[in-house]
Amino acid sequence: MATDQLLATTSSIEISRSILARIAEGYTPRDFAVRFWDGSTWGSETAEPLFTLVLNHPGSIRKMFWPPDGAAFIEAYIYDDFEVEGDMLAFLRFGRHLQDNRPSLWPRLKLGRSLFKLPSEGKPRVGQQAVKLKGRKHSIDRDKQAIGYAYDTSNEFYALWLDADLLYTCAYFETPDDTLGDAQHRKLDYICRKLRLKPGERLLDIGCGWGALVVHAAKHYGVEAVGATLSRKQVEFATERIREAGLEGRCRVEYRDYREIDKSLQFDKISCVGMLEHLGESMMPTFFAGAWELLKPGGTFLNHGLTRLATVPAQRWRRFARSYVFPDGELQPVSITLREAEAAGFEIRDVESLRDHYTLTLTHWLRRLEARRDEAVALVGETTYRVFRMYLAGAQNGMKNGVYNIHQTLLAKPDRGDAGLPLTRADWYA
Repeated sequence: MATDQLLATTSSIEISRSILARIAEGYTPRDFAVRFWDGSTWGSETAEPLFTLVLNHPGSIRKMFWPPDGAAFIEAYIYDDFEVEGDMLAFLRFGRHLQDNRPSLWPRLKLGRSLFKLPSEGKPRVGQQAVKLKGRKHSIDRDKQAIGYAYDTSNEFYALWLDADLLYTCAYFETPDDTLGDAQHRKLDYICRKLRLKPGERLLDIGCGWGALVVHAAKHYGVEAVGATLSRKQVEFATERIREAGLEGRCRVEYRDYREIDKSLQFDKISCVGMLEHLGESMMPTFFAGAWELLKPGGTFLNHGLTRLATVPAQRWRRFARSYVFPDGELQPVSITLREAEAAGFEIRDVESLRDHYTLTLTHWLRRLEARRDEAVALVGETTYRVFRMYLAGAQNGMKNGVYNIHQTLLAKPDRGDAGLPLTRADWYA
C-alpha cells in the first residue's frame, strides 16, 4: 500500500472509530466488535461479541449516517457498505439504542463534520432497487404493481425459509418449542374453527397468498373455497397444490383484486389473513363495505392483520419497508380497523392479539433464511437476501418490543339480530 493510501486509511479508521465510540456512549457493555476494511479490529467489551460490524470501505460510516433520514443506515447495509456477522437481532438492539439516544443539535453538527471527513464513495447500488409505482395510490392497477413487487420475487426463494405450505403470516404456537410447520398448521385449523366452517359452506379467502387456507378448509372442513390474490406466482403455486390434492372441484385461487369480486356471489364465511396492511386507512371503508356485501346474513368474517401501537409514532425505518418490501403498505392501530368494520355494519364479536406468536414466527423465519443464505443469494442475489434479512430482523424487534402487533378480529353479519354464534368459544379449543 502506498504511503498516501496508508495515511488515508489510518485517518479514516481513526475518524470512524471516534464516531463509533461517540454514538455507542451509554450502550454498556459494548457487546459487539468492529472490523475495518484493512482487517484491523476494535474489540468488544464482552468475552464473546454478539455480532461483528464489518466496515467494507473507508466511507462506510458516512454511508450509514448520511443523509440522516433513517433510510441511509439500512440502505448502507443492503448495498454492502457494511456487513453484520453474527446475531442480527443484537445488531438491531444497538440500532434501537442509536434511535432512542439521538444527540441534540450541537453534537449532531459535530458528528456531521466528522462524517464529512470520510470519503463519500460507497459500494455500487446494484441488485434489487426501491420500487417505483405508477398511478393513483391504491388504484387497482397500482395495487397490482405493489403486490407483484412484494410477492413475485420467487416461489423458490420463499420456500427456503417459510414452511412447506408457504404461509407468510403469523403462526399459532402452543409452546415456544413447536416447529414452524406444526404452528402454521395449527393456525390454519384455528382460523377454520373460529369461522366454524361446516361441510357445504362457501368460503372466500381475500388475499389468499399461496393458497394454504383454501386447501386446508376444503380438505378438512368440506367447504367450497375460493381464494383471491394479486400475485401471479402465488396463483401458479396454489393451482398446482390444488391439483396435487385432487381438490379442483372444491377450491380454486384466482388472480383478482378484492374490488373485482362479483358482488352477486354470496359466501357463508370470509377470511382475510395478512392483507390488511396493504390497504391503508383510506381504503378500509371500501374493503369492509365490499366484504359486507359478499357475506350472507348470519355469516362471519375473520380479519387477521398487522397493526401498530397507537401511542407510538410511525417508525423511521418504515420508508425502507415501503420501498423494498411492502410498497404502499400502511399499519394502523387496531382501533381504526374496528371503527371501519363497525361503520360497514359488522358486529365485533372477538379481538385477539397474537403478538407473542408473531415474535416467534419471525424468529423462525429469520433463522431459516440465514441458515440458507447461499441458496437464497443464488436464487435472488445478495441485495434481495439482505433486504429480507434486515426486514425480518426489524419486524421481530418491533413486534417483541410492542411497537407492532397482530390482531385476529371475528366479525359477524347478524341475520335480523341473530349472529348464529354459540354462547362460548369452547369449540375453538376442542
